[in-house]
Amino acid sequence: MKRFFYFMLIIALAFLTKPLWIDPVRELIPVSVTEQYHSMREFTIEWIDEHIDLKEIDDYLSLPHPTYPEQEQVEKPNLEIPENEVFSIGNIKLGDSKSDVYELYGEPVSVSENEYGLKWSTYHENYQNFIMVMYDEDETVQGLFTNQDMFVSQVDLVMGDTKEIVRDALGDPKDVLYYDEFGYQIDSGGEYDIYQMDNSIVTIFYDLHAGGEMTAIQLIAEELEMTKSNLYASGNEALRDGFEYQLFDLTNATRVNHGLNALVWDEVAREPARAHSTDMAENQFFSHTNLADQTFSDRLIEAGITFRLAGENLAYGQFSSIFAHQGLMNSIGHRENILHSGFMKIGIGVDFNEQNLPFYTEKFFTD
Repeated sequence: MKRFFYFMLIIALAFLTKPLWIDPVRELIPVSVTEQYHSMREFTIEWIDEHIDLKEIDDYLSLPHPTYPEQEQVEKPNLEIPENEVFSIGNIKLGDSKSDVYELYGEPVSVSENEYGLKWSTYHENYQNFIMVMYDEDETVQGLFTNQDMFVSQVDLVMGDTKEIVRDALGDPKDVLYYDEFGYQIDSGGEYDIYQMDNSIVTIFYDLHAGGEMTAIQLIAEELEMTKSNLYASGNEALRDGFEYQLFDLTNATRVNHGLNALVWDEVAREPARAHSTDMAENQFFSHTNLADQTFSDRLIEAGITFRLAGENLAYGQFSSIFAHQGLMNSIGHRENILHSGFMKIGIGVDFNEQNLPFYTEKFFTD
């Protein structure tokens, strides 16, 4: 029996999240890379006739998706407005101690390397009440992130507020961030605003497909942020692992936000995902089809993975998995893959080119 692979390429918008250098030192983006995001989903069906018509495809897509037990809802903690800081996340503020966080949440669920040479610790209960906390060598909180309703502020902002409400409360965002050794012009395509305030760098992320509502917030201690000597961290094995695990956690926290099951990490699928990121980074291309004319399904099959439904998201050049994930959610094809109720597993692979730009590959599938 033959198999017929039906490809559906969802053309993704290319968002201008690449940094625009004030004083360019070198060309950062390979000339052959023309988009920052690609998304594809592939459906496997049996060959029945010489021609497949749209009705047969629709019949396949209408098959029932896997069902999952309803997830028990976890109570949200009582969040208190900070007295001296504009923002706190999960009742944690920049400058708090690790012991303070431990008293609130206990041990982290996961710990992984980030672009600051430190580590993100994640805290959640089945991806509910999801927060990320970064500590320095003195076990002091230097960074915070959430994409759930886990922050409060002195200016009465809440998750879901529009960009207009955010800007009314915080003023105009930064156009340029200056570091000791470089500066860059911020051109986010409307995906996020950056504020330099309260001895911190505050990034407010927006969901362009939900009316531009605030969908996530990141706080980084200003002193730590300004230690950067380059916009991109030096790629290494620990950072590659960290970006992969962080993208996994962010994807699941977002799915839970939308009432979906969390995906299962698949170590086997991680290998072809990572290999494809490496291939793109080393050979300066950006596509689901590699230079050997293999599609993403070819690479899954070659890795010994059988599937009924599979999809792939690609991104490159974002500063971190946080920025990559938020950008993917603002591109409709990638968003549909991330929020597809039929997917059960995911493999994620990251690698860096010679200029330290990360390439991200997500492989979603159901076996």
